[in-house]
Amino acid sequence: MKKLRVCLLLLLTTFSFLSVTPDVKSWTAIGDSITYLNDHLDETGNRVTKGYLTRVTEQLPNIKYINQGHNGWSIVGIAREIEKLGLQKSDIYTVFLGTNDWGQGLPLGTFDDYRNNTGLKTSCGAYRIIIDKIKSLNPNARIILVTPMQREDFVYIADKHNNATGSYAAKNGQWLSQFADAVKQIGEYEHVKVIDLYYKRGLKLSNMVKFKRLKDPQTGEYKNFSYPDFQGIPFNPDTDEYPYPVEAIDNTFDGLHPSDKGNQVIADMLVSALKKQ
Repeated sequence: MKKLRVCLLLLLTTFSFLSVTPDVKSWTAIGDSITYLNDHLDETGNRVTKGYLTRVTEQLPNIKYINQGHNGWSIVGIAREIEKLGLQKSDIYTVFLGTNDWGQGLPLGTFDDYRNNTGLKTSCGAYRIIIDKIKSLNPNARIILVTPMQREDFVYIADKHNNATGSYAAKNGQWLSQFADAVKQIGEYEHVKVIDLYYKRGLKLSNMVKFKRLKDPQTGEYKNFSYPDFQGIPFNPDTDEYPYPVEAIDNTFDGLHPSDKGNQVIADMLVSALKKQ
C-alpha cells in the first residue's frame, strides 16, 4: 500500500509538472540589420545591451528565436535569396523589412504587384515571395508583419562615411511612410497581425535621437541641434566628430537602429501580439 501511494504521488507530480509546462514555440525572425544586431551587439559599439528578439524571449520563455536578420538587406534582397537562407519550419514568423528598400531607392510598386505576384521588380512583389515561402514551410504558422520605423539621419558608428538622410525627406520620389502603408495593406489582405512601428506615437522623428552634434555654420563651433533644426546643416565624415555621442541616444543610437529603449518598445508590442491567440 505504501509503495502504491508513492507511485501515485510520483504520477500526480509528473502530471502536474507537464500540465503547467508550456509548449515550446519556434520563432523565425526575418529582417535586416535591426534584427541582425540582436546577436551582434559589438557592432553597435556596445551601445545596445539586448535586442528585441532577446527581450521578447525573456518575457515569453516558451518561445525560442531563430535570427534570420541580414545586415543591409531589403525586401527584394531577402526574396531573391529566399531559397538559400535555410529557413526552417517554425510556429511563428515575423517579417520586419522595408527601411533598406526605401533607403536604396528601390521601387515600392503597388498592392497589385503583391496580389498578382509580379516578382522582384518591386518591393511589394518581392514581399509576396517571402510570404509564399513562409506558407509553404508551415501553412498553419502564425505570421506577424512589422512596418519600418521612422528614421533620422543615419551615421554608422564604425564608419562615418556610411550615412543617409532621414525619412523626413523623400528618396527617389518615395516616402518611407508609403512602405509602411504597403506592409499594413498586405497584412490586412492576408489577415495577419501587423505591428505598426511607423505610426507609433512614441517613435516619432522628434525622439529618434535627442540631438545631432554638428558644427554651427555661423560660428564653426560644435552645437547640439535637435530635430528638425539640424536639417540642411552639413556633416563632413572626414573632419567632423561622430554626431551622436552617447548622451544623444533616444529610441535609436545612430538615427536608424533601435537603442535599448527602442528595442524595448518593439519587444513590448510583439509580446502583446504574441500573447493574444
